[in-house]
Amino acid sequence: MKKIIMMAVAAIMATAANAQFEKGTWSLQPYFGEGFSTITNMDDITFLGHYNLKKEITWAYQFGGEAEYQFAKKFSVAAGVNYTSQGTEWDRVRYPDGTTVDDLDISLGYIKIPIVANWYIFKGFAVKTGVQFGFLTSATFNTLVKGKSDYGDGTERKTDIYTSIDVMDNFKKFDFSIPVGVSYQFKVPITIDARYQIGLTKLNKYNEEGIKNSKNSVFTVTVGYKFAL
Repeated sequence: MKKIIMMAVAAIMATAANAQFEKGTWSLQPYFGEGFSTITNMDDITFLGHYNLKKEITWAYQFGGEAEYQFAKKFSVAAGVNYTSQGTEWDRVRYPDGTTVDDLDISLGYIKIPIVANWYIFKGFAVKTGVQFGFLTSATFNTLVKGKSDYGDGTERKTDIYTSIDVMDNFKKFDFSIPVGVSYQFKVPITIDARYQIGLTKLNKYNEEGIKNSKNSVFTVTVGYKFAL
């Protein structure tokens, strides 16, 4: 039994051992993942005149692919395209009668084109940075009202009302950001990539109260499968 366990451990370690593509080779990597996002410089808001809501981070998700060229043993450049859903949200509103307003958020969808340089500190592990061009595809303001309705017969029933408003006209269509992060490539070859996107472009077209020079701030962790071309 001990011998079988040792053989299993050795097999797992061999699978997990990192691999790296050779100089002068191309690779392609589809990937997907999740993370967190917010919109900077968008202050806490006053809802319905007297409810002060605190801004919070919201979930983000991303899927796409990138091609990478290995210029040298420790340096490569990758370019890709992905779709990212991101935005920001606010606290729940609770009325005295028990009615709540949930999912008060702004959801933004982008097609993004990242171009990053990778420096391999040691085999399989890279630090990276570059530029990223984003193109807004959707922008909605969403609310979910949960309450009770009186049907006039002495009974009450729960009522959920979801509202989604298109706010594309309030946001600029182009977004420029700087991605920075790290990645680790296993022998499989599975790659785990953690990346923070620093937004540099003002998002909002109009300066309203509490909304001035707002920018995207996004962190994602993706899992990809890299194969040679």
